[in-house]
Amino acid sequence: MKVLVSGATGHTGKRIVSELLDAGHTPVALVRESSDTSDLPDGCQTRLGDLTDLPEDACSGMDAVMFAAGSGSGTGADMTDKVDRDGAKALIDRAKAADVDRFVMLSARGVDDPDPDSDLYHYAKAKKAADEHLVASGVPYAIVRPGPLTHGDGARDVRLGNNVEGKGTTARGDLAAVMVRALTDDTLANQTFVMESVGETAEA
Repeated sequence: MKVLVSGATGHTGKRIVSELLDAGHTPVALVRESSDTSDLPDGCQTRLGDLTDLPEDACSGMDAVMFAAGSGSGTGADMTDKVDRDGAKALIDRAKAADVDRFVMLSARGVDDPDPDSDLYHYAKAKKAADEHLVASGVPYAIVRPGPLTHGDGARDVRLGNNVEGKGTTARGDLAAVMVRALTDDTLANQTFVMESVGETAEA
């Protein structure tokens, strides 16, 4: 599959690109002109595009799309809305227009009922809006909601599904593997699920 990856130069995105290559897919990194693409591996193509001003043909020629981007913890509510909500919605719309086979969304745990007193409340509301837009779009999807992320590779021993208690952490390596699996695993199609790594511990 030819897979467009938003957020490909981030901590999780780089792992996704590697997993895609290992699985025999062709990753295409959606990057801005200012993006540092030096760490992207051989075999990863690039396509210019900014989530805050996405070209209409951003997903043209793609078999699938993966959203692993984020505005970052150091940005304000305005940029969170532009990237995590509106940018994600725009990418979904472009994916629908391109008739892709699947859209895999990196979401977050707890977005259905976020704590109004939490620093992540606005972020959670933005992610929830993007998730709802994807479900309503008619594009075949998988929405992955990991626990707090560590930089570990993980052992590919994960819990996932609607019945996961959801208190554990998630290794970025495991997350990338599950997201790539969701491209072709029909048991995960049109599902929203929590995931966590077995035995993974939080990092300082």
